[in-house]
Amino acid sequence: MLPALVDVVVVGAGNAAFCAALAAAEHGVSVLMLERAPPAESGGNSRFTAGAFRCVYDGVDDLRALMPDLSDEEIANTDFGTYTQDKFFDDMGRVTEYRTDPDLCELLVTRNRETMRWMQSKGIRFIPIYGRQAYKIAGKFKFWGGLTVEAWGGGPGLVAALTSTAKNAGIAIVYNARAVSLVAGDDGIEGVRVKHDGRTTEVKAKCVVLAAGGFQANAEMRTRYLGPGWELAKVRGSRFNTGDGIRMALEIGAMATGNWSGCHAVGWDRNAPEFGDLAVGDNFQKHSYPWGIMINANGERFVDEGADFRNYTYAKYGRVILMQPGQFAWQVFDSKIIPMLRDEYRIKQVTKVRADTLEKLADKLEDVDARRALETIEDYNRAVRSDIPFNPNVKDGRCTDGLAINKSNWANTIDEPPFEAYAVTCGVTFTFGGLKIDTSCRVIDSDGRAIPGLHAAGELVGGLFYFNYPGGTGLMAGSVFGKIAGATAGQYAARMPS
Repeated sequence: MLPALVDVVVVGAGNAAFCAALAAAEHGVSVLMLERAPPAESGGNSRFTAGAFRCVYDGVDDLRALMPDLSDEEIANTDFGTYTQDKFFDDMGRVTEYRTDPDLCELLVTRNRETMRWMQSKGIRFIPIYGRQAYKIAGKFKFWGGLTVEAWGGGPGLVAALTSTAKNAGIAIVYNARAVSLVAGDDGIEGVRVKHDGRTTEVKAKCVVLAAGGFQANAEMRTRYLGPGWELAKVRGSRFNTGDGIRMALEIGAMATGNWSGCHAVGWDRNAPEFGDLAVGDNFQKHSYPWGIMINANGERFVDEGADFRNYTYAKYGRVILMQPGQFAWQVFDSKIIPMLRDEYRIKQVTKVRADTLEKLADKLEDVDARRALETIEDYNRAVRSDIPFNPNVKDGRCTDGLAINKSNWANTIDEPPFEAYAVTCGVTFTFGGLKIDTSCRVIDSDGRAIPGLHAAGELVGGLFYFNYPGGTGLMAGSVFGKIAGATAGQYAARMPS
């Protein structure tokens, strides 16, 4: 049942929304979460992630504070390195071409350590990402790419833990409850209109936190803002993230900001369903491309697969794939690399071909110019600098010479059978354009003033990401800004008269 009156309404039930609800509840106010999805599909995009958090740590002691189960043996056999604030700042600036909002970026970088420890104190369990972010070299695991920590159980485990924590904190969660509009007057937010189980009602509230995701599941909005062809992209995650939170805020005068023509988009199985499948989760992604090459319908390479660690390229290469003829590509590997492929390449629902010769492999690449594809692979093989050793843990400089598009690192020849190729298209994760907020996560109106009682966090906040995204930053940003938004809302509601 929906209450008629509550102190704080949180729209959404993903990671950012739960962090907001938990932070608000710490101020002794009543909190209601509205989840548009039914329980079986709840959790927004957070539930579809692998659960990685990009967070600052200066050494093993910081990691042990987050992961007390980390054993002495694991520490002895692992080079965790460090990921400092300076490195995080550098990565955010570099991948966004220095357009990231400096105030929001500073909050993300300087508040993530305390936010992670706060989550850990709430019962969220974190573990090292051994399976995807570390390779064993000379008997020792080495982490790479600034990404070391994930939630236990991935996205589903994170959402389950947050749900349990929220319920234990007395936070009400109502499912099948779609917020359709905000109720606002001259003095700010007064509540929210909700369609629950087919009936529309109004919930009065002292303030509202919007944390309902971007507009990636809305084909019309994708095409309008991202551009022609984006209606053809697959949606990696929730079918319910259709931009409702953004729309509701804009309707009452909120300011739009950020990279509205940009999004996080990756290489995704060509034959994946239109929206995410919770049974498969994040495993339609195909992120081992730095070790091989990608070929389009014309039989040609079209990108430097080894430009950087996949953590810094995967979120923009989906767009590049979408722009290819037919909106697809094939990732090609040989037997040297096949054992190194990430686990997502081994799922049953995969579009894959295998052959004992390159000629046969080229013939099996559906919708591809086979003759040109074979020429491309042979030209690539001749261009590889085999005198430079391959090392997956560093940008090894093993490159090609003389190609129209050279490969900068990890250029392995494709010459040892058997050969495999995987068909990928574009999978859109979340959109970058959204609402303008201040450093207290208050939503700003088009006149530059904070809208009293309206706060926002998560994917629907604009200004943080442009063009690209460092892997693991989405969940981290959701947590940091969710906690701030919830605390601001809780303080605001606690001060208001009953």
